[in-house]
Amino acid sequence: MTPPTPPREGGAAVGPAVGPAAGGRPRRRRAARGGAPLPLLVPALIGLAFLVLPLVALLIRAPWASMPELLTSTEVWQALRLSLICATAATLVSMVIGVPLAWLLARVEFPGRGLVRALVTLPLVLPPVVGGVALLMALGRNGVVGQWLDTWFGITLPFTTTGVILAEAFVAMPFLVISVEGTLRAADPRYEEAATTLGASRFTAFRRVTLPLIAPGIAAGAVLAWARALGEFGATITFAGNFPGRTQTMPLAVYLALQSDPEAAIALSLVLLAVSVAVLAGLRDRWMTAS
Repeated sequence: MTPPTPPREGGAAVGPAVGPAAGGRPRRRRAARGGAPLPLLVPALIGLAFLVLPLVALLIRAPWASMPELLTSTEVWQALRLSLICATAATLVSMVIGVPLAWLLARVEFPGRGLVRALVTLPLVLPPVVGGVALLMALGRNGVVGQWLDTWFGITLPFTTTGVILAEAFVAMPFLVISVEGTLRAADPRYEEAATTLGASRFTAFRRVTLPLIAPGIAAGAVLAWARALGEFGATITFAGNFPGRTQTMPLAVYLALQSDPEAAIALSLVLLAVSVAVLAGLRDRWMTAS
């Protein structure tokens, strides 16, 4: 048993230290106490109002009485259904090719890895319309690859539902890659090394050891990618067009309805808003844990 620390002069006895150095559990830092200075408080409140006011206005102007009728109309239902299907398919595509890409960036050293990472994350900052034009130049009928797909296999991607999926995957996959790569960098690679020393191949070690370890990161990245794909507009309308029932997703339906039926546009906007809030609420625990 640890003897108590002798009392200090003019004070009570002090017990043994508790903290990271003494094997104790590290405590979270507490926010600085005290009121916020006025030069910081005023612009902070203005920024909060700037971000929240448009969402509040959307809720105030929403046609709540006619919402069920608007959301069950044929045009709106087609856009909702197509958006959910295409966003889910784009997320699956992103997972199939994005998880191995994230593993490559996190685990393999090769020349130009920084450049490759920059190119992978480029769609995050690239204007979506530019991404749609780039997809047309690559996969269009006269594109670099698309012309051979059309000539050899008779496959045409632009202005089809498949084109919607590809456009959404193009802008959404970087979210998944970033999330999975960060999780892989945080995971201990010695587990994979131990599996390989016991005779497992690199792929078996990845499938049986690494995937279970990074499953939360894959799930978080998939949710972010799905939400981004669901809200994609610029690349979709440029590469896939705006054909009801075939390529008209929810954001495109909002844009079109705003010109002729503003109430339907508000109803669809509220659906997208609800999805975004659900995504943020679902990922809150993960972000809080990471912080």
